[in-house]
Amino acid sequence: MLPALIRDQLTSIVGETRLLLGSDDLQRYGIDRTTLWQAAPCAVVLPATVEEVRAIVLLAREHGLAIVPSGGRTGLSGGAVAKDGELVVAMDRFDKILEFNPLDRSITVGAGVVTAQLQQFAGRQGLLYGVDFASSGSSQIGGNIATNAGGIRVIKYGMTRDWVIGLKVVTGAGEILELNKGLAKNNTGYDLRHLFIGSEGTLGIICEATIQLARPTLQASVMLLAVNEFAVIVDVLQHFSAGLELSAFEFFSQSALEKVIAHRGHAAPFQAVAPFYALLEFEPVDQAVVDKAMQLFQHCVDQGWVLDGVISHSVAQAQNLWKLREDISETLWRWQPYKNDISVRISRMPDFIFQIDQLVARQYPDFEVVWYGHIGDGNLHLNILKPECLSLDQFQAKCVNVSNEIGQLLAACGGSVSAEHGVGLLKKNYLHYSRSAAEIAIMRGIKSTIDPDQVMNPGKLFD
Repeated sequence: MLPALIRDQLTSIVGETRLLLGSDDLQRYGIDRTTLWQAAPCAVVLPATVEEVRAIVLLAREHGLAIVPSGGRTGLSGGAVAKDGELVVAMDRFDKILEFNPLDRSITVGAGVVTAQLQQFAGRQGLLYGVDFASSGSSQIGGNIATNAGGIRVIKYGMTRDWVIGLKVVTGAGEILELNKGLAKNNTGYDLRHLFIGSEGTLGIICEATIQLARPTLQASVMLLAVNEFAVIVDVLQHFSAGLELSAFEFFSQSALEKVIAHRGHAAPFQAVAPFYALLEFEPVDQAVVDKAMQLFQHCVDQGWVLDGVISHSVAQAQNLWKLREDISETLWRWQPYKNDISVRISRMPDFIFQIDQLVARQYPDFEVVWYGHIGDGNLHLNILKPECLSLDQFQAKCVNVSNEIGQLLAACGGSVSAEHGVGLLKKNYLHYSRSAAEIAIMRGIKSTIDPDQVMNPGKLFD
């Protein structure tokens, strides 16, 4: 229950209509796409200016009130969950494109701008924002930055971090910082901008961002391949990467494809049925590039790696092939999956895939397991689907045990327990598999300096 004094002070900052206390609003804003926790914030507040955000943070410090920053709430690790009476600070009203500079090819946006809105604006200027993922229609730029979102074209365009050239933030101490100011070169000590990128709201609230845009690329060609077995996917990747500059290399299992076709109404891509599928994208600069792609495909068939394949011949066909991959995550939510978002270096992928496949077969003989991911950058998504006969608590109890074994495998090969979804509540108990004790201690020290009263998203990333 929000005390009357704090309620009145928040109302004076943002106005009566921007302080939400109704149960529907608390549920809507108090949770992300994870299903393990119940939303229980004390209130939701929707500021519209950096000064309002600062006033809210200072008020929270004064009263010892925890804050959970909230963007599009598309996260998959519990980073935006408010389950313990926190105040949710939703950035929906920071939804304006503030400045566009064609000479610098840069754009400054509010943290609440939706990813697709930025992509579309860039396209109208004849430019490109290269970060893309299935939730681009609802995820917000501030949340993308706070989690350093990756997506489907990381091998060509990198992570969100690679596009952020300036930030305006309010720290947990209530200070307004303008970081890097859009400069291409700024060699003046610690780059605090990069501390906030991927910080999951534990250091402060991202209010504005200056983003570097790129020149547009050609309309890409998409090829979908039916792959004979999991282990040879890396061989296919290596072979195509040696002959083409790829912008994406994704994979998914037959069970993922079946569910997307059944629940999204998409057509099967070809008659062949295979255990796994690889989707790759490249720019057909000229006919020679397309011919090369077909030669590489034929070699993979001759090696027995690939059973069949199809290449797009139009924009619509390319989009339809992508939907088979991009719609997987949304489709699987009806089974309340236990998700693992893990990564290793591509050079270590074959051995890791073998080990993880053996582990899954041993631990989950009676569960349906769905694989997909961005294998071109070493990122695997392992999804275990909940059987109807088990409650969510029973299902989670069976799955949690194996997470430690996965963590041990990742530690042995220098991998990460969270490739792109962040740590949040879901992965914090496994952080030590990817970060040393010394690193975690330094991270705690940084948080104590920037957020001295520990009001910013407490309990996320680490306790």
